[in-house]
Amino acid sequence: MTDKPSSGLTGPRFEEPVERRDFFGLAAVWSFFGMILTATLGALKLPMPAVFPEADSRFPIGKPEDFPAGPPKEIKRRRLWVLSDDKGIAVVSTVCPHLRCVVTRHADGTFVCPCHGSRFDATGKKTSGPSPRGLIWKEVSITPDGRLIVDSEREVSSNARFAV
Repeated sequence: MTDKPSSGLTGPRFEEPVERRDFFGLAAVWSFFGMILTATLGALKLPMPAVFPEADSRFPIGKPEDFPAGPPKEIKRRRLWVLSDDKGIAVVSTVCPHLRCVVTRHADGTFVCPCHGSRFDATGKKTSGPSPRGLIWKEVSITPDGRLIVDSEREVSSNARFAV
């Protein structure tokens, strides 16, 4: 027996509303399970590093004998031109400082950006175009075993040479 008389009407409209106390009890239970789920996901993420170590900015390009004085050599994979003369060896980046496009080198030694037309002379100095500056020259050093090393994060002036 029920303590309330039944009117015989059925459907969601005629069901008794959820009591306030029941609503808060259900909300507390769902909040608890949500907190457990969030804490578990956070704990599972802990073993994975949030920051991965960056690759070394220094890399070998070869031995000094690989770059005899004369026409420059391009290292496409590293986006570099290696220039060698009687003063030594220098490395210039082929990445345009404007929008990071790869510049091309012409027979006369000048560099041209195909994206927006920036032009650079043989020393990498900007001669025209939207680029905010000239091409970037990279530091060259040598390892104890005689390999040339380029540091992609260290800039040098365009007349700096690694004496061989």
